[in-house]
Amino acid sequence: MRTIVDILAQIFRSLWAHKLRSFLTMFGIAWGVGSLLLLVGVGEGFRSGNKREMAEFGKDIMFLFPGRAPAVKGNMNSARSYLLTYDDYLDIRKAPHVRNAAPLISRGDLHEVSEFANGSGEILGTEPQLNEISYLPLKEGRWLNQLDGEQRRNVIVLGSELSKTLFPGRPTVGSFILINGLRFEVVGSMPHLGHGDNLWLNMRGYIPFQVMSAAFPIKGENHQNSISFIEYQPRVTAEHKLSQDDVHQIVGRNHGFDSSDENAFDEWDSIQESKMVGTIFDVMNMFLGAVGMVTLALGAIGVINIMLVAVTERTHEIGLRKALGATNRSILFQFFLEGLLLTLGSGLIGMFFAGVLMAMMGTVQGPGGFDPPKLVPMSALLAIGSLTLAGVVAGLYPARKAAMLQPVEALRQE
Repeated sequence: MRTIVDILAQIFRSLWAHKLRSFLTMFGIAWGVGSLLLLVGVGEGFRSGNKREMAEFGKDIMFLFPGRAPAVKGNMNSARSYLLTYDDYLDIRKAPHVRNAAPLISRGDLHEVSEFANGSGEILGTEPQLNEISYLPLKEGRWLNQLDGEQRRNVIVLGSELSKTLFPGRPTVGSFILINGLRFEVVGSMPHLGHGDNLWLNMRGYIPFQVMSAAFPIKGENHQNSISFIEYQPRVTAEHKLSQDDVHQIVGRNHGFDSSDENAFDEWDSIQESKMVGTIFDVMNMFLGAVGMVTLALGAIGVINIMLVAVTERTHEIGLRKALGATNRSILFQFFLEGLLLTLGSGLIGMFFAGVLMAMMGTVQGPGGFDPPKLVPMSALLAIGSLTLAGVVAGLYPARKAAMLQPVEALRQE
């Protein structure tokens, strides 16, 4: 019985004797595995990026904005505009399928001034429970509380970019700013939110709702008691449609229009959006699965074809080895090891290069909602395992047929 070292030496001599064929076989396997892993990795990066971006808004968050109510259902030509009010918010918060809600007044035309610089961020007046709905982490200081509103304290929490603008390189919390001439104390600041150089969420300041409604109400005639929009959450995620129906009925009743007309509402449901994105990912997974199966099938056919030809060409060699005393078991073991090394080694090379390429792509700043490609271990295991199995079986089948021949018959084969 030959040692493993002798068998490996024989395998490498055989592969070297057919350098071009061996290279093409390995290249085909490595290319198939690498391209499949890269494709799946891009899809996984897209999935995780969208999941992360949705999480930055908050959990189970739903938005309601002012809309237009048609006088005749479905006929938007007869529509009239309506504004949301603080009373709408109070009613929505009591709705049976609503867990939490917060009113917001938004103004982007206010001017912020510190002792160091001027700013023009978006100022939002809201109530303390907003940070239970939206994702609003703190970097330092504190968030707004109930007493801030009840006592109408002039306090503000600054977003990261607005902090940098007003206090470049200087402490923020405990400092003061002027908003249209009104003095506010900075009680908290937030870390950078969002991906990359996103300014939308970070050029914001949050002040108590009561202060905002008194000092900076929404401009315009007949805008008394008006708010910019309402954020709310369903009692449980599965009831988001029921909570939306509750909100529609409240707003329709309060503003005198048919609440069953969906055209009358301007809103955004992050739960429904997540479901739609999930459906897109399901379709993408089916597509990637189909492409992966085709890639693996083509790779397996190529490996099988080359292994069949390679072993058939060596029937004469098998006969000579049997004549010299080699057993069927030792012959089959050599071809098993050769097929295993060729396919498994090539698959690992393909996985390595795919991993290197993904790491390089990870250094490039992608668009919002896209994370760098990620290596999916299960896909790598499936791809390499399938091609390795195909290569080993393709090598063992003709090798077994040749090994079963008598030495004289095998030596006669051309």
